[in-house]
Amino acid sequence: MVASLADAIDAKDAYTNGHSGRVALYSKEIARRCGYDVNEQDAIYMMGLLHDVGKIGVPDTIINKTGRLTDDEFLKIKKHPEIGGRILENIRKMPELASGAKWHHERYDGSGYPDGLAGEDIPETARIIAVADAYDAMTSNRSYRNFLSQEEVRKEIEEGIGRQFDPRFAKVMLDMIDEDKDYTMRDQPN
Repeated sequence: MVASLADAIDAKDAYTNGHSGRVALYSKEIARRCGYDVNEQDAIYMMGLLHDVGKIGVPDTIINKTGRLTDDEFLKIKKHPEIGGRILENIRKMPELASGAKWHHERYDGSGYPDGLAGEDIPETARIIAVADAYDAMTSNRSYRNFLSQEEVRKEIEEGIGRQFDPRFAKVMLDMIDEDKDYTMRDQPN
């Protein structure tokens, strides 16, 4: 059921087909490397699959726009974490699902959204999903640009340590990038 919902989310954007599945896989691998047990890894995988569920509430014209977003359009897309959090908090048997959706756009330095959380105030799972999500966004073709080179992606993540990303999880992502000599991690099936 969760995988079907993730596919429905990804179907809204022709350029991000498989995005949720890849974010889930990267998040699970980061969690594994950080010593999470199997149940915790499975939980973060589910959170990764559903992190963008709030995009259901964003008009397709904004999600699929090929040019730069207007300020008003950007404000609308910035609402997807809160929408996703509200949707997922209704799943009473798995209340932790909401945190990945609601706070994956928070930044370690407090400059993110929707709540401007910083550092350890951001749930750990959301900090993991944030770096996995950024990696996939940069390594995928988007409506407004082609994928970035592995060197560019590595540089962006490295520069985001302590600002955009939790240093611990960003360093794990950098290790994963460094091990990916042929730049094939981005081609993971979902």
